[in-house]
Amino acid sequence: MKVMKKLMKKRKFWGYGAAVAIMPYLIIKIFWTFGFFLPSEQMGDSSWRTANAVTMVLAAAGILLALAFTMEWGERVPAWLVAFPVWVGTGLLIPMLLLAPVLGPAAIIRDQQAGAANVWVYEQIFVMFSLVGVGICLPFALAGYAKARWPEAFADPIKIDLLPGSSQNLYVTLARLVVAGCIMLGSIKLFWAFGGTIGILPAMLDNRDLWWHLLSLSTGVWAFAGAWGLLALTTRRSPNRFFPPMAAAWVSSGMLFSYNLFNSLAATRPGAQPVLEDPLASVLTTDLGSILGVTMGIILLMILHDRRRAMCHSGRK
Repeated sequence: MKVMKKLMKKRKFWGYGAAVAIMPYLIIKIFWTFGFFLPSEQMGDSSWRTANAVTMVLAAAGILLALAFTMEWGERVPAWLVAFPVWVGTGLLIPMLLLAPVLGPAAIIRDQQAGAANVWVYEQIFVMFSLVGVGICLPFALAGYAKARWPEAFADPIKIDLLPGSSQNLYVTLARLVVAGCIMLGSIKLFWAFGGTIGILPAMLDNRDLWWHLLSLSTGVWAFAGAWGLLALTTRRSPNRFFPPMAAAWVSSGMLFSYNLFNSLAATRPGAQPVLEDPLASVLTTDLGSILGVTMGIILLMILHDRRRAMCHSGRK
């Protein structure tokens, strides 16, 4: 815990590091948007150009966000303008950071087999450098920023006396439903990750590759992590510290929302990978996953709001 506090105090270092790490990704997206160094002719299509332009803007916004974490003016930015992109960003980056050492080489090999140009290998290395760099630096910069602006997210213990009129009864009921949904989703994803075939279209069984198995494993693990986090936050029994279950639920909710949204958007692009799951299984693992992520995020906001009220009230006494 002491090491974590020391790392969080260096938020300027981590914020500048995140901004620098995003630069290769931003430069590549600028090139692709304007049709330079494309790894395949297909990426010259208007839909790909639009997608690259959008991610170019998001990368630029990520640099601004990283700088906001390092400077005093960042603490005056409206909370919603910071919280939403950070929620989506941490949900995308932290799970990917853990998988990058395996998924990076696997993605390069898969794209080469699909006929991507040789330049894509080097571009993919720069992209992975950006993702890993941001995945390491941004959470520490965010932690230092959040601790200064929202101390209730880090305050211990997990059990504090809430004020009358809190939304505890509502979010406890919602949390139970979300926990049940996360357990079901996590079980399905882990079943598939370890070779299960129920719910997979028979004609698509051979399309399951290392990338698909690892993403299924990651989703399953984070779904269970979110379920644990919500149970700990709503029962307020164990562990004694508030931050670990809050962080687990935060990353899990962002991951379930952002990955499913990303996959849904990716499926609309020309040449997208075919869907492996049958229609019912696909709905349960994509649309339901997005709903679980959003609902978990709303529950977290209610918990943090109630804690902030209680801490402010006790501080005035």
